[in-house]
Amino acid sequence: MPHPIPARPLTAIPAWAVLQRRLFAEIEDAWRLFSETFTRPDGGVKFDAVFEDRDGVDDLYEPFFNWPAFYLLGGSDEVLAAAKHHWEGVTAQLAEAGMVTGEYENGYDWFHQGESLIFFYALCAADPADPVFAERARRFAELYTDAAHGNYDGIRNIITAPHNGALGPRPGLSDAPEPYSADRREMRPYGLPLEYVPGVDEWDDLADPALATAMGEAMHRAAAGDVAVNLAATSLVANRWLYDGDEASAAWLRTYVDGWRARAAENAGLIPDNVSPDGIVGGLHEGRWHGGHYGWTWPHGLPSIGMATVIAGINEAFVTGDDSALDMARVVLDTVLDHAVVAPIAETPFSLRGGWLARWGEDAATPSLLVPHRFGRHGWFDYGPMPLELPLWVWWWSRRDDDLARLRRAVEGLPPMADPVKPFRDKAEAGHEAPWLAFLDGELPDYPERALEMALGQVARRVALMQGAPTDPDAAHLHFWQRVNPVVTEVLGQLISGTPQVLYNGGLPFAAVVYEDADAGRPGLPPDVAALVSRLDGDDIDVSFVNTSTTRARRVVVRASRFGERRIASVTAHTEADGVYPGRSTAYAATPGHPVSVTRELNHDDDAVVIDLPPAHRADLTLHTVSSGVTPRHRGAASTLPLSLEGVPHV
Repeated sequence: MPHPIPARPLTAIPAWAVLQRRLFAEIEDAWRLFSETFTRPDGGVKFDAVFEDRDGVDDLYEPFFNWPAFYLLGGSDEVLAAAKHHWEGVTAQLAEAGMVTGEYENGYDWFHQGESLIFFYALCAADPADPVFAERARRFAELYTDAAHGNYDGIRNIITAPHNGALGPRPGLSDAPEPYSADRREMRPYGLPLEYVPGVDEWDDLADPALATAMGEAMHRAAAGDVAVNLAATSLVANRWLYDGDEASAAWLRTYVDGWRARAAENAGLIPDNVSPDGIVGGLHEGRWHGGHYGWTWPHGLPSIGMATVIAGINEAFVTGDDSALDMARVVLDTVLDHAVVAPIAETPFSLRGGWLARWGEDAATPSLLVPHRFGRHGWFDYGPMPLELPLWVWWWSRRDDDLARLRRAVEGLPPMADPVKPFRDKAEAGHEAPWLAFLDGELPDYPERALEMALGQVARRVALMQGAPTDPDAAHLHFWQRVNPVVTEVLGQLISGTPQVLYNGGLPFAAVVYEDADAGRPGLPPDVAALVSRLDGDDIDVSFVNTSTTRARRVVVRASRFGERRIASVTAHTEADGVYPGRSTAYAATPGHPVSVTRELNHDDDAVVIDLPPAHRADLTLHTVSSGVTPRHRGAASTLPLSLEGVPHV
């Protein structure tokens, strides 16, 4: 074991470290208030769960989606216990309402299923030793990998319906065709669900009851076979694979994603969005590669197609080690960038413009790069800002220069902003990708402080909204609890783990750096300790640790990935030598040392280092990481987690 390199003493505790620990404390108080105010003793939400259609399951899980993520960063044991309790309570509540069977959603589109399941995936990652969740992970994945459930056709290599789940493939978009009328005013911005229904050329045509009926019947007929957003189901299978390395699960994932890659190759590289039950692209759309449910034409296009392709590409790359699996997503991003225009978002008819106007404020009047989100009978349309999480995750996964260039191209198209750290929060708990990237580039050095200040403001507003619920006219809305969820993790995840916010429509909870409290033997940072990832450069990661306590020593275990896909090969500690601390009481201050850097190699079998942090001390490290060469696993399983720190090198 190498001789420990001491952390250096602090003459001033950094503001970012104090703010980060304050944010932990405020979130701890706020989630307890949420649970006490809005949930029942059995863990369910205080809501009479009566559903008129297949929609809504995701809305009861989403208020808790990032609670396990907060635990993994260093939140209390109690927040994980509460998260499990609420998952159980909400699941029972939904079962009573007839929306889930065998603890899994009866059947709905994967745009929404993915939103539900990020909570489940995070729970599995937070406590993989829990046998109940492990069994659920296996059983849920088998809904797709076991052909007996009907969701997957192995001969044609398709998921068999746009709506699928515990009850197998479900007919159409509802149990029977329903008219699609112009009375659905909230859907008008998205236009026609299908563009080739005879007699229906524009939205107002749907005011005719006969044409509304014709549209509903056409939608019902076309909702069969596979659609591109079903690619998000690969996370469900990958999550099961992480428990036991089941080769059949890995093979299913590779086969299914490669089927879509082949279809994209036959479409000049761009993924189509629909496959008929007989395995033919465009088979239900008169040969058109676009028009499928949650596809390129309706309702959102790029946010749903792009999200599914990035998720599936990362999942296949994760299982195979070959990041060419992301090429399908790269083509999606390059295609829309190549068709971009420059215009003010405030002056466009973009279907999702409301959220961007609120997010950008006055900057929405400045011309910016707008990419087409959808493709239909007249070509590319519906221009809006690039969802930055898509190119960001592609680069974050690969760390390739070409992926970084694509991301920079998208970021450089944003309007110049006086304040790039906008004080907003949406339900995905995302949206601050550009200023974070600027910080990693060294161009926005005060991002940690500004972002943490903003996050504290987010918690404060959520608490105020919770306290005002009795007089809030929107408090009875199904989405209310998502809006007031006070667990804010985007900034914490960026700064502590060096990771973008999870892909909201079904991404797995990856991380560049993860930690354990060496003395408590649990995931996350120890109390009092703050961490800051300040550089992601190829295989190198710069990370700093500060013990904000002036009385308590702490120890931190550091690893290079959530699931063991990467390991630390060596670590360089940037410290000081020959200083005098605390010095004599007669001195006005301690005597600083001169800077030194010391590199320690780790044994091939080691995947972690332990950092000793005396009170008010700091450690600044560069982690030199490599592929681990081992099959990734959920950490915490007996096969991967050391039972003690014996033999784990100290730094």
